[in-house]
Amino acid sequence: MSRPHALPASPRHPGPLRWLWYAAGGRLPAAYREWVLYDITCRTWPLRHLVRLLTQLAPVAVVLLVLIPGPVGVRVMAVLAGSLMGLAYSFVFLYEATEHRAVKAGYPTGTAQRVREDRHAARALTRAADDFERSRRHLRGR
Repeated sequence: MSRPHALPASPRHPGPLRWLWYAAGGRLPAAYREWVLYDITCRTWPLRHLVRLLTQLAPVAVVLLVLIPGPVGVRVMAVLAGSLMGLAYSFVFLYEATEHRAVKAGYPTGTAQRVREDRHAARALTRAADDFERSRRHLRGR
């Protein structure tokens, strides 16, 4: 029986406009369902989350830099401080945000966390097997 979160070798990637929509919180068509799960569970998923956040934040930061009156240094520091606060707040809810993306893609609640745990366990098992083989080869060499 196949697992519901098993991914194909190369899930279909969205184009730049669809990715921008996705980064802004939009729902992708069902054809990208596997890619969404990959995006929120791969080894670099927290970095991908950060890139999505920065994509959302950049236009707002530019508008604020242009519209806020005062010296440029003060405007930059205000936008930077607000952005850092927003990013920190977002990372507090990192797991919830990615679970919400999985649910929007049609997966049951908890799928993203289970997939990450399964992949972590598989990597740990592979590392342990590699360590065992290295120690076995080392002992045979003596």
